[in-house]
Amino acid sequence: MSVNKVILVGSCGQDPKIAKTSSGKEIANFSLATSEKWTDKATGEKKEKTEWHKIVVYSESLTNVIKNYVKKGSKLYIEGQLQTRKWIDKDGVEKYTTEIVLQGFNSKIDLLSSKKEDQSDDGFNQIDKHLAKKEDNFNDDLNDEVPF
Repeated sequence: MSVNKVILVGSCGQDPKIAKTSSGKEIANFSLATSEKWTDKATGEKKEKTEWHKIVVYSESLTNVIKNYVKKGSKLYIEGQLQTRKWIDKDGVEKYTTEIVLQGFNSKIDLLSSKKEDQSDDGFNQIDKHLAKKEDNFNDDLNDEVPF
């Protein structure tokens, strides 16, 4: 058995781009930033590291959500899969790109901020609420299985 599942909570780096395949199916592309903050113990200096993730959405229903509600700065909870694809650049050089792909029933996007919060809130309160809700649902599911 193997598992390929990625869960990210972060901010949309730019307005999503919607492209159409030759058959007319819409695909959404955007970047998602995840950040880690800490204080350097030696100097007391505040530090931050940001990772950028390429997100590609093939699911029609999720693409509609992205098209209508996601913009630069939106706080998102994403579940998808890692996928690496090979391509040839304009100079004929073979390149590889690793992306988080959302397709099928194993994919999910939750909007963690409203339009107002996108502009003013760092989103962590929304993230905490979302994760607490997931934990409550998990505990409820466990309680359903307990025979006593």
